[in-house]
Amino acid sequence: MTTSTTPALNTTAAAVVFSDETLTAAAALADDAYSPLWIGPSGEQSTGEAVARHLDATIVLLDQDGWTRTTTYTTPTSTDLPADDTGMTVKDMVRALLRLIRDEIDAPVSRHSLSTALNRVGGGDQGDPDTAWIAGSVLDVVVRAHTGSDSARAFPWSERLVRTHEDIVALLTAGAAFARAYGPSSDSVGATAA
Repeated sequence: MTTSTTPALNTTAAAVVFSDETLTAAAALADDAYSPLWIGPSGEQSTGEAVARHLDATIVLLDQDGWTRTTTYTTPTSTDLPADDTGMTVKDMVRALLRLIRDEIDAPVSRHSLSTALNRVGGGDQGDPDTAWIAGSVLDVVVRAHTGSDSARAFPWSERLVRTHEDIVALLTAGAAFARAYGPSSDSVGATAA
């Protein structure tokens, strides 16, 4: 009987399952990578725990706001805004501007794609641009190990028509488990680059 030290990866009924073998294969891919996996664009190294925390926060964000396969940049606006009119008074213009601002503030929270969710967390208190970058790279090696394709990447994988919210959560959970199991510890990174 084989024992595993990796935490359970599939806590939901997802169509896609990332096994312990997938994480082991991902670790081999990371070791053979051209550039170091755990160094972000700042040039500093992040801990596996910091990257895992970023991925966990991404799951929370997607569960809270919702997931969408691809990002759309259209914002619904009020249809009662007057057209540009040279005869508008300043009062009418201010009223129209305030209505537009109110519509933007009151607009429902839009759902996030995987890439926008990672970047959104990178701007908050659970991550930064480095952990967002590294988290994307971690997800890439997990997807490469899962598919067996050297050219596979997480964002295009997440945008396939067959993907579900559960698939994305399973990928993020696997990425967090990978980061905790194979990422550098705070002892090896140092106090200033964590």
